[in-house]
Amino acid sequence: MQMARNARVYIAGHLGLVGSAIWRTLAQAGFGSLLGRSRAELNLLDGTAVREFYRREQPEYVFVAAAKVGGILANSQQPVAFLYENLVIQNNLIHSAYESGVKKLVFLGSSCIYPKLAPQPLKEDYLLTGPLEPTNEWYAVAKIAGIKLCEALRRQYGCNFISVMPTNIYGPNDNYDLQTSHVLPALIRKFHDAKAAAVPSVTCWGSGSPLREFLYADDLGDACLFLMEHYNQEQFINIGSSTEITIRQLAELVSRIVGYPGEIVWDKSKPDGTPRKLMDSSRLFALGWRPKIDLETGIALAYKDFLKKGGKR
Repeated sequence: MQMARNARVYIAGHLGLVGSAIWRTLAQAGFGSLLGRSRAELNLLDGTAVREFYRREQPEYVFVAAAKVGGILANSQQPVAFLYENLVIQNNLIHSAYESGVKKLVFLGSSCIYPKLAPQPLKEDYLLTGPLEPTNEWYAVAKIAGIKLCEALRRQYGCNFISVMPTNIYGPNDNYDLQTSHVLPALIRKFHDAKAAAVPSVTCWGSGSPLREFLYADDLGDACLFLMEHYNQEQFINIGSSTEITIRQLAELVSRIVGYPGEIVWDKSKPDGTPRKLMDSSRLFALGWRPKIDLETGIALAYKDFLKKGGKR
């Protein structure tokens, strides 16, 4: 289903890492009626305000990329916010889309929905087959509820609402706050600050042994547009790169790109998180989509964006 380039498209969370990537992708593809609202303009926790927005603006297509996000530390310190706020935000956005007659909606989940010890690579069929990773289960439970709400609306009311599960995303407009960021932007910030302060070593959490997969944000934006136009199944679909790297190798790569000459020290008293998390993206690849930006190129682009923003955000 090709979207008309003058269709009204709402990107919830358009200022964030994922939402801004979807916005860039659509703008570059010639979409001229993109809708976005900042938190100050539209409080997504306010159901009445969200319903009024849909009624007034009448979007035809919706990407739900708005969420409260963070790494291991943020999840462990704010379990209520990561569960409750994400449930409320996505319920307001998805149900109001149904009420206003949106033609199609893409809900963005997260790879953390999968069981901690699920077989690798992670297939879509593994959802709800085992316990979640405790360090991010609050966020994961909310995302699973969003998937199920889209499925329920499809089954009961025939809504063409699909869910996509991205792997770890990084790139422009990422969060580099060391208290709330994910591993890759946190490493960029750590090594940049260490280089600027000329400190002899940088301490990283855990053993460095966990394996992770990363996808550049603009590749995700491209995949989301592709799936909006080419995928209409109830089964959610993974979006990944199908390549993985250890956290130790990642730290060494970021250190080199940033130009930090010091030593990397591993604090094994800190948690590693899930030992391995590789998505099986074969279902997506079989449809004809592939990522374009390799990890080293992507990290260099992300660091350039970090510097452009003054080395903070």
